[in-house]
Amino acid sequence: MNMEYMSGIDTTAVERFDPTRLKTRQLNLLVRLDEHRSVLHAADAAHMTQPAATKLLRELEETMGVPLFERHPRGVEPNWYGEVLIRHARSVLQELRHAYDEVSALKAGLTGEALIGTEVTAATNLIPQAVALLKRRFPQIRVKIEMEFSEALVQRLQEGRLDMIVARIRSPDDLAELHYEPLALAQHALFVRAGHPLTKTRKLSWNQLASQSWILPPQGNVMRNRFTRLFLERQLALPTDVVETSSLPVITSLLQISDMVAPLAREPVQPYCATGALEPLRFDFDLKLGPAGIVTRRGEKLSPGARAMLRALRETAGFAISEPGSDRE
Repeated sequence: MNMEYMSGIDTTAVERFDPTRLKTRQLNLLVRLDEHRSVLHAADAAHMTQPAATKLLRELEETMGVPLFERHPRGVEPNWYGEVLIRHARSVLQELRHAYDEVSALKAGLTGEALIGTEVTAATNLIPQAVALLKRRFPQIRVKIEMEFSEALVQRLQEGRLDMIVARIRSPDDLAELHYEPLALAQHALFVRAGHPLTKTRKLSWNQLASQSWILPPQGNVMRNRFTRLFLERQLALPTDVVETSSLPVITSLLQISDMVAPLAREPVQPYCATGALEPLRFDFDLKLGPAGIVTRRGEKLSPGARAMLRALRETAGFAISEPGSDRE
């Protein structure tokens, strides 16, 4: 770091930092400097003169109390301080663009369509909340929701039949063309009707479970594969009394009127447990499926309606407000 240059900056300024002193022109210049690594070229890109750019940069460094770039004969290079501020400058400018887009959309009465696919856990809570948030902002956007297993959703997304999905990504090859933001890991358990004979068993064994009647996802589903693996790892015969279905209403209905057992994520079944219709077995069911995530096609420019839906979905999930990547700008 150029200590001589640094000595000319008030390094105590950061202690009395006032963000209102920052100018959007300074933030834009920072991003241009990172892109061009030349004050002259950055000034051209920011539509200002080189002296004006130099003055803005100097004022910004004085405001921050640290130098942000290393000066070289061939141009400038951001230092650690500069890299941090550039990252946040991009985020601020992106947020301002989003704010303008939303205001413009509200003025115009944003319409359009958003096509969402979801696995069952997100369909219970995340998706309804996100759609409600979107409809409060843009009532005229038409939303279509499909619920399926992750494998089918990923295929539909890749084929362009969906704008975004909440699903699990299994194949590393898929990650090359998809943008994936993981959600919190879902917890699973074995569920039965209230008063089921197994609820009275103090210590369940895998052998006892193997002889039960089961409700399972169809063959090829990731949960079914992991379920099968748990039995094979213990050298147990796979259950033969099986009903295959992917429908949560069918599963919960069957559980309530029979002695069948089903592996399910806890969140979608919680309302049934709260009313006393179903309950989880006291059994350490170590089913690790990996987290679902919000998934979009990498490099895809979404329609305004789909972008608004994605933003609502990410906000509901608690992610940073700005959308991932710059390919949707």
